[in-house]
Amino acid sequence: QVQLVESGGGSVQAGGSLTLSCVASEYIDSSYCMGWFRQAPGKEREGVATLEEDGTILYAQSVKGRFTISQAKAKRPMYLQLNSLNSEDTAMYYCAAATGAPICTALAVDYGYWGQGTQVTVSS
Repeated sequence: QVQLVESGGGSVQAGGSLTLSCVASEYIDSSYCMGWFRQAPGKEREGVATLEEDGTILYAQSVKGRFTISQAKAKRPMYLQLNSLNSEDTAMYYCAAATGAPICTALAVDYGYWGQGTQVTVSS
């Protein structure tokens, strides 16, 4: 079973940047989707950016132009570069994966593998 481990979260001031990393415990050799999600207190988990095996990338409108998802060779690790952070970006950020020719969406329910999360806190 694939295990995902995130790192790179922290506390920054508004306008600052962070880089999140996600490492998979094993090589994902089947069709897959990977993505970054976030969940703020009292809110639902939302898709931030998703990456399909063919390289297709989708971003949530709220982060477009500020966040960048990328992946190193051999499908791991995966990164999320966060720039121009604001207080609304404060949340727990999760790495997720779906394997076995999934339909790649930004819906958390479609992803079967999750990391433990890394906290991002932006102060104004």
